[in-house]
Formats: sequence, C-alpha cells, structure tokens
Amino acid sequence: MKKLVTKEDSCTACGTCELVCSKTYFKEENREKACIRIETANGKSKITTCTQCGECIDLCPAEAIYRDKNGVVRIKKNLCAGCFACVGFCPEAAMFHHSDYIEPYKCIACGLCAKECPSGAISIEE
Repeated sequence: MKKLVTKEDSCTACGTCELVCSKTYFKEENREKACIRIETANGKSKITTCTQCGECIDLCPAEAIYRDKNGVVRIKKNLCAGCFACVGFCPEAAMFHHSDYIEPYKCIACGLCAKECPSGAISIEE
C-alpha cells in the first residue's frame, strides 16, 4: 500500500506541497484546497495527511469510500451524498471539505508533493 510518510522535524512550512497538491487536483494554487495541510505553532510544523487507515470506509452511509487494489482509500464522487460524516470522524483530520465542492477530498498518495518538497519532509513509501 502506498502512503505518505512525513518527517515534521524537517518541514520548513514553505507550503510547496500544498500548492502542488491544489494545482494538480483543483487546477489552482489554493492551500485551502490541498489534500495535505501544514500548520505551524511555536516554531514547529504539523503535517496533516491521510494515512490510508480506512476508518472512513465503514462510516460512509452512501458506501462511496473504498480501498482500491493498491490499498489507497478513495472516494467515488458519483456515490457521495455530501453528508461529510467522513470529515467529522476522520481520526487523522485528513478528510477535507471546501465550500466550492459538494464532496469531501483527501490524499490519494500520488507522491507529487514528495517530489517537490525541498526539505525532504515528505516521502512516498509502499
């Protein structure tokens, strides 16, 4: 299973990962539309991204969330009812919602953010 691995001590909070993600999936550089989030407090960075735990799969009333053949948790947008239960119950707080969309979104471990991270704080592993 592919997943992102983070090293928060290496993160400089430059935001490159957020911009790459939003540009790739939503065609605009908007950190609020990234599937990865960087927050800083007291000089330390916190990286929030989906760990592919799958907790959201069983709680989705529309059965729109599933694990693909590679083990990555995905959302079938055509089945999603837009209830956002997955956003509220995600143990990682890594399922996101933006008012421009009726479906939630999350990291699918594509690795583009890892390729662009200048500090090596993000990597993709099997």
